[in-house]
This record gives sequence, structure tokens and C-alpha cells, in this order.
Amino acid sequence: MASSDTAPTSVLSVRVSDAERQLLQDASDETRTSVSDFVRRKAIEAAELQLMERRLITIPAEHWDRIEAWAAAPARKAKSLPR
Repeated sequence: MASSDTAPTSVLSVRVSDAERQLLQDASDETRTSVSDFVRRKAIEAAELQLMERRLITIPAEHWDRIEAWAAAPARKAKSLPR
């Protein structure tokens, strides 16, 4: 996941219509942030959600034995949640 504490280190240029720009401006005003910060934050959120929805995950070959051992291990009793 991306860290919100990390200062931006590169520029990403995006073209938007006047209406889209105004919508972004209104939303950033609502959240009391700059358009740039608003767009960056929302783009990162969308990217994280997109990646969490992946259906295929690649496991490096050097980790495969550990994955198989974990899957073959007997189930452990979970601690109950507080009521």
C-alpha cells in the first residue's frame, strides 16, 4: 500500500474537461485540500482497491514450498472474539 506520509517525487499529467476540472475543484474545496492532493489521494485509493480485487496472484517459485507447507498444516484453533 502507498503511504500518505510520502512526499510526491514525480509528476503525473492528466487532461480533464472544464466540467471535470470544476467538479474536482468543488470536491477538493469540500475536503479543504488542493486539487492535486485530492486527485492523488483518490487515485491511490482507487488503485489500491483495484489491486485488492485481483483474482490471480503470482507466488515466486522460491516461496512455493512454504505455501504448500502452510496449506497442508493442520488447522489451528482461533481465539474467540470478545463478546
